[in-house]
Amino acid sequence: MSTVTRSLHLPAGTAAGGPYVLEVTPESAGWGHTGLRVLELPAGGGHPVDTGPDEVVVVPLAGGLTVECEGEVLTLTGRSGVLAGPTDFAYLPMDATAELHSRDGGRFALCSARARRRLPVRYGPAADVPVELRGAGRCSRQVNNFATADVFEADSLIACEVITPGGNWSSYPPHKHDETSAVETELEEIYYFEVAPGPQGQPGLAYHRVYGTPERPIDVLAEVRDRDVVLVPHGWHGPSVAAPGHDLYYLNVMAGPGPDRAWRIVDDPAHAWLRDTWAAEDVDPRLPLRSPAGTNQNGAPRP
Repeated sequence: MSTVTRSLHLPAGTAAGGPYVLEVTPESAGWGHTGLRVLELPAGGGHPVDTGPDEVVVVPLAGGLTVECEGEVLTLTGRSGVLAGPTDFAYLPMDATAELHSRDGGRFALCSARARRRLPVRYGPAADVPVELRGAGRCSRQVNNFATADVFEADSLIACEVITPGGNWSSYPPHKHDETSAVETELEEIYYFEVAPGPQGQPGLAYHRVYGTPERPIDVLAEVRDRDVVLVPHGWHGPSVAAPGHDLYYLNVMAGPGPDRAWRIVDDPAHAWLRDTWAAEDVDPRLPLRSPAGTNQNGAPRP
């Protein structure tokens, strides 16, 4: 069996489609469930969305917007950028038509997954997003769990944001979720990256690794830049390494075929021991980077 190398690293701009600066569908990814589109709107711009067979979560990456769907008008305050703290978001069910409109313009992610049941249109407040500080030392990272399985109801979609301070490793130890068992769920995964520039706007970079087993080989070692994507159809994935001086953001979108909407993972046994070292280390004091206005999450000061 040959090692999988097909178009799993999508540099910024190479997966644009129609009005979207990024368009990943189950068909384009060569899998069955998970998708992600990124839409850039000018000031006063609008865009219709037909969800079809997918449930969709609209996530402001930069800017705010209104979402009109099935008689509901949801106003998303959004944020100035992905490192400015968690954002509010909107959930759209399958077989729905929505209109997106942004007064001041911005960049918006449409996370999607094939759905089997129809749930109502809903608004997710930023203040309700749990902010988790995961790992310790140079493995410290911040996870904004806005649409994880235990936080927000959906049919199959799981999504979260991870912020890794410059010089740190995240998605580590390497782990996988490509089988169905008591300890693992089968989930396809999309990593969408944004990389903070240097003090004079110097472009940043990061590295991301995906590797497989002898039975299911896969081999990706990608130098990722701002707004790149890496697809993880299966295999161990991690680390995501942030270059010193460049904080790293990534949006994770996951879904799979199983009846359980759950994120169950197993670590690569060669690296799992690392988790036991975190108890003796402090969390990176740079975290959390931000919390929503008016909240106090994980010791973050109120803005």
